[in-house]
Amino acid sequence: MVAKARKTVLESGDWLTTAQIARMAGFGDSNLRSHPNKWKNDEQIFTVRHRGVDYFPRYALDGSIGCRPAKGLASVLSVFHGRKDDWGIAYWFASVNSFLGGKRPQDLLLDQPDRVIAAAEDEVTGVVHG
Repeated sequence: MVAKARKTVLESGDWLTTAQIARMAGFGDSNLRSHPNKWKNDEQIFTVRHRGVDYFPRYALDGSIGCRPAKGLASVLSVFHGRKDDWGIAYWFASVNSFLGGKRPQDLLLDQPDRVIAAAEDEVTGVVHG
């Protein structure tokens, strides 16, 4: 089941290699990979690893700021830190979310980051009974 879920996520077309991002963002040839990897190390973006290759989420890159990580993504990653691994985060972004009115977080990240952050907080809070 896990293999099928990973295959579905990867085949969605929402994933880019480091080199693809570097070309899209117009980074110089001398150090194509440094920026995306720095973003990952600084927890501004996440990757999923498949067959030894890191894949970055295309939906998390904001073309209006030069294909840099979306402004709200670091906050979402902070909410999930220690609670979800990278694949768990990828599944969450790709899944329909009732807190977001049946939309996927990845579809709202660029335009409505505050709603996506709130949905992430709701996800980790879980059901609260009173």
